[in-house]
Amino acid sequence: MSITGAAVLFAVIWFMTLLVVLPIRIKTQGDLGDIVPGTHAGAPEEHHLKKKMWITTGITVVLWAIIAGIILSGVISVRDFDWLNQLEPQR
Repeated sequence: MSITGAAVLFAVIWFMTLLVVLPIRIKTQGDLGDIVPGTHAGAPEEHHLKKKMWITTGITVVLWAIIAGIILSGVISVRDFDWLNQLEPQR
């Protein structure tokens, strides 16, 4: 895996993890009963974004290390996903 490939893998895992972490423990204006005129009741009041970014980064580092280790060890390769036999065989 190249440095670029490792960075792209980290970025993809980070954003996917962020999308999972964002809705956790969110307090909306509707939940708190304090809806600002002109906004939706589902708009966040307390989102704790900085804390969620740190949690996302921590989870991503662990997941990235596991996935990168699997890729670098050769347990899983591109050839494992060649279900249509389109890659030429190794010599």
